[in-house]
Amino acid sequence: QVQLVESGGGSVQAGGSLRLSCAASRDTSYWCMGWFRQAPGREREGVAGVDSRDRITYADSVKGRFTISKDSAKTTVYLQMNSLKPEDTAIYYCAAARFCVGGYPPRSSYWGQGTQVTVSS
Repeated sequence: QVQLVESGGGSVQAGGSLRLSCAASRDTSYWCMGWFRQAPGREREGVAGVDSRDRITYADSVKGRFTISKDSAKTTVYLQMNSLKPEDTAIYYCAAARFCVGGYPPRSSYWGQGTQVTVSS
């Protein structure tokens, strides 16, 4: 098992930056970690994922703007979000699983409680 706690959300203007953190209760070196988001009225979607070999996947909508990374202790996963757009507004969730599916933790993963990101124009 693993517990996940997200932080770092907030409100920014378009073009701004935020860094989200996901603190895990254990070493996630051999886990698939990912960030998802869910906007009102929309399905949850994968944003960025990193597998146990540090292979990274990004959604097309965030490529070149978002960066997923892990700290050296492998207990925290970050999502650096630059050049934010109003359409990035959503609740962002961290997820962890023993394996990736399509580059992301599957739906049956462990999930954090989410952190709100609001981008105003």
